[in-house]
Amino acid sequence: MSKRSAALFVSLLLAPWLALAAEEAVKTLEIGAQAPDFRLEGVDGRWYSLKDFAKAKILVVVFTCNHCPTAQAYEERLKLLVDDYQGKGVAFVAISPNDENSVRLNELGYTDLSDSFAEMKIRAAHKEFDYPYLYEGDKTGVARAYGPAATPQAFAFDAERKLRYVGRIDDSEREQYVKVKDLRKALEALVAGEPVAVEKTKAFGCSIKWAGKAESVKQYMAKLAAEPVSVEMADAAALAALRKNDSDKLRLVNFWATWCGPCITEFPELVTINRMYRQRAFEMVTVAAQFPDEKKEVLGFLTKQQASSRNLMFADTDKYKLMEAFDKDWNAALPYTVLIGPGGQYLYKVQGSLDPLELKRTIVKALKDDRPKR
Repeated sequence: MSKRSAALFVSLLLAPWLALAAEEAVKTLEIGAQAPDFRLEGVDGRWYSLKDFAKAKILVVVFTCNHCPTAQAYEERLKLLVDDYQGKGVAFVAISPNDENSVRLNELGYTDLSDSFAEMKIRAAHKEFDYPYLYEGDKTGVARAYGPAATPQAFAFDAERKLRYVGRIDDSEREQYVKVKDLRKALEALVAGEPVAVEKTKAFGCSIKWAGKAESVKQYMAKLAAEPVSVEMADAAALAALRKNDSDKLRLVNFWATWCGPCITEFPELVTINRMYRQRAFEMVTVAAQFPDEKKEVLGFLTKQQASSRNLMFADTDKYKLMEAFDKDWNAALPYTVLIGPGGQYLYKVQGSLDPLELKRTIVKALKDDRPKR
């Protein structure tokens, strides 16, 4: 082995440990510490720093993000806190500490959006955030100064901007199980000018996606690219069974062809969607609506697209018979995309180009609704 190869091997071997060490080096701000200043851009296009909240008697800084399901669970509760305390001298600001380049696709199984600044804007508008939502991204200086352990995590500062409470918003991401509203109790004490009884609590949620994990994401993508790609022939019976969906999974089916421009354009988005949700009760099946003797061309395209999903193609030259077997109402236009729930119910259906965000929101909602209620 050459020196260069040996060095590369050692660096790859140590990369996960070095990343872990970097995370362990981040220390959460201590009670009584001064609030670190920042200058970050919000989704509203404004730049914010501590001086922008100077009139507030109390400042709450919440580290949160788009993709984390725990953070999502607290979005409405955070809005309610903002509404309840807006007339009591309390200001709120949310900061996303995550570098979107350090988030793997299999970490996006519970979300329709990742953590880029552009997607933060979409989520803030869709969820009607009534507080500044700031982007740090790959800078990490501010987040490391505060030291959040997870998203979401709240830091409450007094009039002198000294930390008086740090930790969770309450004690359960499922609102029906909440027993202690920790942040609210801390704010009540601060508003009244009294000491906070419980100054520190643990914060449960997703780990911070610090900048510097991009290399591990690159390795993960290389692993995905190496997954085998194949295509099977599907007759009328196979397509009828596909439509029936007797499985316990949410099934996304996309009919496409190599000669269909819109099909080719949207196909990479479908591959991404499959990679996001496939670790859950979800599967994607692509069906090439082409003649059997075009298998080589179909497989070549699928391989180029790294489509390691279940892939089918028409096994009969009578395309109309096969289309009828799957869906009698299909007017034969391509692309044709349907999302089928267990038992065969259509949850999403579009003949023509799909809307990726609408589809992902439908998938997330369907998977959430299908989770066991305890």
